[in-house]
Amino acid sequence: MAVARVLVIGLDPARIDGWDPEPVQAAIARGQARFADLGIEADWCLVAVDDDPEGAIVAALTRAEHGCVVIGGGIRTYEPMLELFEKVVNLVRLHAPGAAIAFNSTPEDCADAALRWLRR
Repeated sequence: MAVARVLVIGLDPARIDGWDPEPVQAAIARGQARFADLGIEADWCLVAVDDDPEGAIVAALTRAEHGCVVIGGGIRTYEPMLELFEKVVNLVRLHAPGAAIAFNSTPEDCADAALRWLRR
């Protein structure tokens, strides 16, 4: 049975130049509340591209066992992040080989993305 703990990996909205982080931070808070409402433990790893994102991701992946890892759209859908997206997928494969990988649409639906893969 899969572990009902989720890791969400995304870009830290407060660390993106020229970006108002408040709407994204509010959406992340709503996403965190959704996990809590569902009784799912969730860890969040929000990285900055210029501050060793790979190291932060490895630390998050190895800190606890996760049944699912959700990779955020900021990493997946923005073409300049393609290389980081590849690294994230391969870091998950290496450091959390038993975890399912899910993709969200917004920070608010991370729990729903994870639920598609978690066996509860």
